[in-house]
Amino acid sequence: MSSFNQLCQLFANIVGGSPSIVNGACLIQKFRKIPVTILGRRSRSPLVLPTFFSFESLDRKGRALNLGETVILQEEINPFITELRRQGIIVTALHNHWLFEKPRLFYIHFESVENPIQFARKVARALKVLNR
Repeated sequence: MSSFNQLCQLFANIVGGSPSIVNGACLIQKFRKIPVTILGRRSRSPLVLPTFFSFESLDRKGRALNLGETVILQEEINPFITELRRQGIIVTALHNHWLFEKPRLFYIHFESVENPIQFARKVARALKVLNR
């Protein structure tokens, strides 16, 4: 197993997700367990309940471009953003994807350039403020 693959696996272990290599980037996937309906229909789609992370473009100092996105409940937004910012992670977007969903869901994007394991540990701490 290559050192990049080992790094990807370690990242996945820290955040509790499943790793894969896609287009040369480490992609970590996990899914939240939020009971949700869209247009009155139950959904467990990976498009609705994702938590995704990736890292790529490792430099000689071990720093990478780290990206993250997660579905988030309205009441979780402020505590999660506060925790990300406290740790120096840049919050880049907060928006919705769907209409007529219950409960109301939002999606938050965040990024940094640093060692991916440091990013994983920071994100793991931030995820602890989420309800489920």
